Amino acid sequence: MKLSSLEEYGLRCLLRLARGGATRFLTIEEISHAEGVTPPNVAKIMRIMRRGGFVESLRGQNGGYTLALTAQEIVLGDVLEVLGGRLYDPNFCAHFVGSEDSCLHESSNCSIRSLWNRVQSAVDEVLRQTTLADLAYEPVTADSPGPIVISDVT
Repeated sequence: MKLSSLEEYGLRCLLRLARGGATRFLTIEEISHAEGVTPPNVAKIMRIMRRGGFVESLRGQNGGYTLALTAQEIVLGDVLEVLGGRLYDPNFCAHFVGSEDSCLHESSNCSIRSLWNRVQSAVDEVLRQTTLADLAYEPVTADSPGPIVISDVT
């Protein structure tokens, strides 16, 4: 369970667009230079983001990429889902069966799976409450008065 470079770079590219303004189109090269991400990776990320409905592109001399929605409308949970999915997938345990054909704890009450489900629920709640605008205009910290509020997740 960890974020991929695609997810990290994807968020950084979207933040760059959000900070660039609603009417300004940034080229792949501008985003690449500003974020220290290679142009091929930026191109891949922008293609994924365009298909996900988060950015729009314009061809030509004044073309590039801009946000398709306002930064307030872009929910980070939706972005991360398009870029790579959830941190904990219910099929996670099937990949770590050891030397057996299936997990020895699959039919029992697995406390480890329960832990990962609780962690995923907490992460989902934070990501559903956080928009691109929250990140673009001021850093979000654990003690920020912003949208990060985690209720008792069971």
